[in-house]
Amino acid sequence: MNVNLMHGAGGEVMGELLKTLTAFKNNNAGGLGLESLDDGAVIPVNGTNIVLTTDSHVVRPIFFPGGDIGRISVCGTINDLAVMGARPLALTSAMVIEEGFEFSSLARIVASMDQALEEAGASIVTGDTKVVERGSLDGIIINTAGIGIADRPVRDSGLKEGDRIIVSGTLGDHGISILSYREGFDLGDQLTSDVAPVWGLVDRALRAGEIHAMKDPTRGGFAAAINEMARKSGVSILLDEEQVPIRQSVRSAGELMGIDPLQVANEGKVVMGVPSADAEAVLAAIRSHPLGREASIIGEVVAGSDVIMRTSIGGERFIEPPLGDPVPRVC
Repeated sequence: MNVNLMHGAGGEVMGELLKTLTAFKNNNAGGLGLESLDDGAVIPVNGTNIVLTTDSHVVRPIFFPGGDIGRISVCGTINDLAVMGARPLALTSAMVIEEGFEFSSLARIVASMDQALEEAGASIVTGDTKVVERGSLDGIIINTAGIGIADRPVRDSGLKEGDRIIVSGTLGDHGISILSYREGFDLGDQLTSDVAPVWGLVDRALRAGEIHAMKDPTRGGFAAAINEMARKSGVSILLDEEQVPIRQSVRSAGELMGIDPLQVANEGKVVMGVPSADAEAVLAAIRSHPLGREASIIGEVVAGSDVIMRTSIGGERFIEPPLGDPVPRVC
């Protein structure tokens, strides 16, 4: 099968692409992590669970309301560790920079990365820089890899019937904010990215109760994340539309542009599956953190194989994963 590596590829093509990209046979530590396509790999070493993840970041525009490519590169990797239950320890940073890129912009990006690291309590310990000829890329690309330690790793495939679904805050902020800014809509401070490191919030949740599954709803947004969690866990999820937190400004901007806020990236949110008995305690712990004040229990896990939203007018609709990302180059 010939596969064109194009943005917004459909589900069949992306499935084939993922099979190709994870078809490593040799020296793969027993296939740890790759076969499950989780946010990272868990590598047990002498009784310690080391979690390893890596991500490359391409964002347009590089600077946007609430953040920039530097902040995303740090937060994205830290959050991939956090949703696997891992305390972030150390990151690497590799930059590919276009010839002629402004030093002032680079300094701004590095300062933003440093601020995000301070918020998360992590460090960049090594890195690399390459400069390529002018016109060969759009300014800068940053790859970050990270390692963390997990007492008990959390997968995105552990949902169980009876679990409650919790989101840590409002959805769609990042993707809608970037697209609005890119298209020239001036909405002041009503739209801003949510990009932030979530380990502090996740740590409080882990201390408050059991968490069966976690995922950060980045590319493809909440719709992609919740469907992936349901599919991997072999369950259905019933959601309550009135409990799903979406800012009115985000909802309005999405309607204006014809984009569902549930299908665009978030960069500072977590989706959790929590046993019913622990749900209120975990919710209270999340809300005690500055990033989790608008957290909500939005649904429950049941038998089946679909994600269904109970609407505010009493009907039901399927929540499908997007066929492609409606907002390219946002993370």
